[in-house]
Amino acid sequence: MKALSIRQPWAWLIIRPDVTDPPERAALYKSGQIKDVENRDWPTHFRGPVLIHASKGMTRDEYGYCLRLSESLGVKLPPMDELERGGIVGMATITDCVIHSNSPWFFGRHGFLMRDAKVLPFTPFTGALGFFNVPESALKVEVAL
Repeated sequence: MKALSIRQPWAWLIIRPDVTDPPERAALYKSGQIKDVENRDWPTHFRGPVLIHASKGMTRDEYGYCLRLSESLGVKLPPMDELERGGIVGMATITDCVIHSNSPWFFGRHGFLMRDAKVLPFTPFTGALGFFNVPESALKVEVAL
């Protein structure tokens, strides 16, 4: 299955493990409190389910920037040391790749629109640049597409 490495806390903001109630998640998508765009310098034609891999790297400056942005949107991030890193944390569906968006999370050259994000049990796994393959046998749970 395809996976995409995303630095924390951006990966957490996509999967939002703190919100499990479907109507509440839908309301948070609508209000911009779930990150619905992954920004990249490169476009993709890929559409469909993708595993969300939380990269190992995260600096205090990156966390601080994301914390300020999140708070301005009404989202409370967990402390830096509580964010899982270096493995698969969830999955989402890429529905499009855009160069313009009204989402408060869009600030890249290209934005991968992310929908239907969900949490998966943390699975340590080495990430890679771009999309990379993760065998389903490596995951701690069977992934329903």
